[in-house]
Amino acid sequence: MSQESLKFQENLKLEITFEEYQGLSGEECVLVDVRDGGSASYGRIPGSVSIPLRELEQRMSELPKGKKLILYCARGEFSLECARSLREKGIPAYSLAGGYTGWLLKSLEDGEREGGNRKADEVEKSIRKKFHKPLFTKFAKAINEYDLVRENDRIAVCISGGKDSMLMAKLFQELKRHNKFPFELVFLVMDPGYSSANRTVIENNAKMLDIPITVFESDIFNAVYEVEKSPCYLCARMRRGYLYSHAKALGCNKIALGHHYDDVIETILMGMLYAGQTQTMMPKLHSTHFEGMELIRPMYLIREEDIKHWRDYNGLHFLQCACRFTDNCTSCRTDGTSDSKRMEVKRLIAKLKETNPYVEGNIFKSVENVNLNTIIAYKKDGVRHHFLEEYF
Repeated sequence: MSQESLKFQENLKLEITFEEYQGLSGEECVLVDVRDGGSASYGRIPGSVSIPLRELEQRMSELPKGKKLILYCARGEFSLECARSLREKGIPAYSLAGGYTGWLLKSLEDGEREGGNRKADEVEKSIRKKFHKPLFTKFAKAINEYDLVRENDRIAVCISGGKDSMLMAKLFQELKRHNKFPFELVFLVMDPGYSSANRTVIENNAKMLDIPITVFESDIFNAVYEVEKSPCYLCARMRRGYLYSHAKALGCNKIALGHHYDDVIETILMGMLYAGQTQTMMPKLHSTHFEGMELIRPMYLIREEDIKHWRDYNGLHFLQCACRFTDNCTSCRTDGTSDSKRMEVKRLIAKLKETNPYVEGNIFKSVENVNLNTIIAYKKDGVRHHFLEEYF
């Protein structure tokens, strides 16, 4: 085949496999993660740079000249359209076939062949040694301070497949190893309609980390997919109900969720800024619909940056959400609507921290230091009370 024919075929080709990418040198190409910043923060392909899709054309000057651009998003759909658009402008751009999810599946398969159960041993050692203070100590402190685990509890450790819930499972296993009093664990995974690729990632990560998961299925994603107003809120409520129901059927009296310290302070600020109310994400709650069931959050005092450090130190890669919307790369939208209110608040807190290093701790403590004498009105058990009721 002539050189001209080879060049013509290359110009037509928009997708490149990970194996083909690996065959290229750093002098030939640059790998660009075009997902939004929130998605990219959950994990990137090593060696990639993060430039959200909607900013790519404006930030082209940041990329080295004369190199091929290999773009990837969650599943390779929006990156393919972007590569096509750039190619029309004369820019040598390609889309990584399968995107981040495809790469993640391959890396997990390779790791399983090479590492076996050694990865679980390494992860457990890191929790006992390097990350004992920022992770396990704070995990144990929250359990003691908020009385989250009691003798003879049977706890459903709810695993979504992300970094937070996977770490929570490992921390519970470490707590169980200390065995100060008897309690039981069930590692529960609900499949609300994951793609086969995302479910495989979750199952492979659980196997690699030696977490014996119990999986059950529901049809939640299909139920909320066409909902236009607050589909994520409805999905979360439905998932919570399914988890309670299945956990109770398995003889559990508690479900454990992987919300951390940063989730708590972001929730406080979101309530004030977007809902006009003062509230927090409680460390434990009685279920209002499932008698005898409780929800606990044992990672309540753990910082997200420490979770990320643990993840990256151990070379672990997890899905962000694995929901239907993420599957279709809606987190890569070019209209700028992909950022959630939580991401806005996360950025606001980071900005405030630049001038006040204590801002995060102050937000957290603000719901512990409430002075009812200086509150205009408050609700208790659904009943609104006003300061004038006791003002004489």
